[in-house]
Amino acid sequence: QLQLVESGGGLVQPGGSLRLSCALSRFNLNYAAIGWFRQAPGKEREGVSCISSGSGRTYYADSVKGRFTISRDNAKNTVYLQMNSLKPEDSAVYYCAAGPQTLITMTTMWESRRYNYWGQGTQVTVSS
Repeated sequence: QLQLVESGGGLVQPGGSLRLSCALSRFNLNYAAIGWFRQAPGKEREGVSCISSGSGRTYYADSVKGRFTISRDNAKNTVYLQMNSLKPEDSAVYYCAAGPQTLITMTTMWESRRYNYWGQGTQVTVSS
């Protein structure tokens, strides 16, 4: 069964850091692109970061560029999102998602409908 499980969320003060993990079961990271999305209360889900299959090119939304880093460990079939210099506006439920690389391009990677499989989400709260 294809499955994604996020972990690593929590409460952190502004300026702090968290590392989210997305453990993937039965996915081949040579063929699946992995995205991180977030959704705050009353707001639409937004794409945060994406890592392509194969070469592992990385992409970031402007709102997190320079602060967040996406990476993956193929041996562990896990994708990470390192979040530094966190701000209160980063507070949201964070989801990882997987989709076929053939449908996820530079122009479509922030479209959640392109991703077939989603994790359950992990809450990130940035507050003093």
